[in-house]
Amino acid sequence: MYYVSKEDMYKIAPIFNGWSKTMIWSCLQGYMGNAWADDIQKPKSAQIIIGDFCFFAGVPNLDLVKNIPDYYTTPSILMVPGSNEWGILIEGEYKNKCHKFMRYSFKKEPDVFDIDKLKAYINSLSKEFIIQKIDEEQFYNVKREEWSKDLCSQFSSYEHYDKLGHGFVVTHNSIIVCGASSYTVYDKGIEIEIDTKKEYRRKGLAIACASKLILECLNNGIYPSWDSANRESAALALKLGYHFESEYVTYSVKNVKIDKSLYEIT
Repeated sequence: MYYVSKEDMYKIAPIFNGWSKTMIWSCLQGYMGNAWADDIQKPKSAQIIIGDFCFFAGVPNLDLVKNIPDYYTTPSILMVPGSNEWGILIEGEYKNKCHKFMRYSFKKEPDVFDIDKLKAYINSLSKEFIIQKIDEEQFYNVKREEWSKDLCSQFSSYEHYDKLGHGFVVTHNSIIVCGASSYTVYDKGIEIEIDTKKEYRRKGLAIACASKLILECLNNGIYPSWDSANRESAALALKLGYHFESEYVTYSVKNVKIDKSLYEIT
């Protein structure tokens, strides 16, 4: 198993041909994430880890499936197999430490959005809520809260976010209660992250904030890609104008290294 440098990303790019996941593009294009392969010169198997996600492609390889790097310290990781055979390896390795579920992909169609409808969603927001762009202060406020940190979690600093990211938050009495932002970035596009504080859900905040971000992206020639973890997120995407593409298998895998370290401490 070999770590793939940014300079060598082109060597594993053919293994991911046909994938429509923008997070894979983000890594291959050198923006974010890390990659490993079975061989550097003539790779047949590859793994990309970016944010909470791990993608496998090519010839199924158990060493790559076992690879959760030491820097990855979150309690779980979302593994996306490139084939049924990869899925079998994941299930065999992690057994009762993994949970299989479906995520939902949406087509990437720049011209499908109804601008007037998006503006209407924004204007329908109650006056007690304010939408504002994520500036430096809000960037760090977002990262302090567990429920909202993924809005900016993949950016090491505000300068990094200001250069590549786009996002908005909804505030209520000056407190952030919802956000829509760049989870990851790739050439001419972002992967959208939407989060709403639990007690503020079902108030139209997410659709208004997402509409604001989509309009911002379109005005800047950037595509706002959408991928859903559940049916609620998928329903929101459809309202915003996205068209369903496909569902795909994902495994939520407990980080066994975290489990082991906790066991050793106690």
